Amino acid sequence: MTSVSGTYRRIVLKSRPPGEPSESDFALKEVPIPEIGPGQVLVRVLYLSLDPYMRGRMRDVASYAPPVGLGEVMTGGTVGQVVASNHPGLQVGDIVEDRLGWQEYGVGGGASMRKIDPSLAPISTANGILGMPGMTAYCGLFEVGMPKVGETVVVSAASGAVGQVVGQLARLAGCRVVGIAGGPTKCDFVRDELGFDACIDYKAVVDLGAALESACPDGIDVYFDNVGGPISDAVMLQLNMWARIVLCGAISQYNAAEPEMAPRLPAFFVGRKVTMRGFIVSDFAPKYEPARRIMGKLVREGQLKYREDIIDGLENAPRAFIGLLRGENFGKLQIRVSPEASYV
Repeated sequence: MTSVSGTYRRIVLKSRPPGEPSESDFALKEVPIPEIGPGQVLVRVLYLSLDPYMRGRMRDVASYAPPVGLGEVMTGGTVGQVVASNHPGLQVGDIVEDRLGWQEYGVGGGASMRKIDPSLAPISTANGILGMPGMTAYCGLFEVGMPKVGETVVVSAASGAVGQVVGQLARLAGCRVVGIAGGPTKCDFVRDELGFDACIDYKAVVDLGAALESACPDGIDVYFDNVGGPISDAVMLQLNMWARIVLCGAISQYNAAEPEMAPRLPAFFVGRKVTMRGFIVSDFAPKYEPARRIMGKLVREGQLKYREDIIDGLENAPRAFIGLLRGENFGKLQIRVSPEASYV
């Protein structure tokens, strides 16, 4: 074990916002670097993942995971370097991925921590395309959406961390893929760089339903829903017989002070035998390693592309997170907490 002393910074939840969070809902604290116990490691965090699900953890309501307590470190996936170890399988210098939260150092070593091979891909991808968002895309599409060759797949938030992967995987599976994104820059990226067949700018179109009908002349067979709200209402009116709706997220509703009225689902859902299913990526944990092998190979071969939006400095995490909920990010949003050169 190599001892590490001094202090480090962490961001804790200060208050629970009823609507959109503000920077005052978070507090930056400086605390002593902790000692580690048997079987534990001390990790210097290099990259912190910012994801929409974190908004739900700020609410004190029952959910699939417990809320963050007031005064506790905000939850979040991280990639970092082991700087002290009492763990038989991890050495100082190893790169690891775990959910250590919004802080510069964290203590880990449990079953959730996995060792990363930096030679396979940039280590930041362990928070993105080869991490939780990538697994969400792969498992949600293939285990819930079950696309077939020749079908039409529509993906909302198509330029985001999950959506960009879903669309490319669907294209590789032989489907026609239509994305929905906000703004011409994002739509150009989705269509021209990621290879979607079409992308609809929901901020620019007057009639989203008509735009969907034009982009999906044969109807929609799979809808991968990351946003909820009016966009999803419009998509649902275009569904084919035996269509599948994959409920992954509803970012358009996460800042609502009061729950929105649920949409009245079209009556034809019964006659068209539409299936709608929500999921949490951990439902498919046994599928992770096979999925990572497949996706890692596709990334190395250049068949699967990704875009990351990286902001420097832990202190900028609250502002970046608020921007994420507003759709200001472009690609997988991460905070570079420490310089990556620190582990070389």
